[in-house]
Amino acid sequence: MDNNKWKNTALLVIDMQVVREHDPMGRDVELFRRHLYSEGKAKPTSKDSVGSELVDGLEIKGTDYKLVKTRFSAFFGTHLHSLLQGAGIRTLVVTGVQTPNCIRQTVFDAVALDYPSVSVIVDATAAATPEIHAANIFDMKNVGVATPTLQEWSKSDD
Repeated sequence: MDNNKWKNTALLVIDMQVVREHDPMGRDVELFRRHLYSEGKAKPTSKDSVGSELVDGLEIKGTDYKLVKTRFSAFFGTHLHSLLQGAGIRTLVVTGVQTPNCIRQTVFDAVALDYPSVSVIVDATAAATPEIHAANIFDMKNVGVATPTLQEWSKSDD
């Protein structure tokens, strides 16, 4: 693979390395889900709880950066855009889960923030069903997002 491909490029690993963490009482959870955490029914993912750790096999090394988010989009209420701008990032490559939620919202925000090149690696992202995944990939493709497989992306000259 051409090392120049990675110049000005960031790999976002959504909900596997870009993780969601909430207040243990659920006070910062989206309003439409807050009822799930009222009266001790359940506990949201919070720092050092089950679900807040990295997926097995992933680890943060060297210049990797772990971003904590409280909403679907990795851009909402975080300093991700500022961090990427400061590093001269113009190309985003998105992987991870859940395609209809965190992947989709992060990608749509990246498009709204005018990143010149946004790619979603279709076989490195996932949803609850193949149909949900395909429908959301279709929607992202229709707003100008590239949707290659990992093999196609790794062979491209972008």
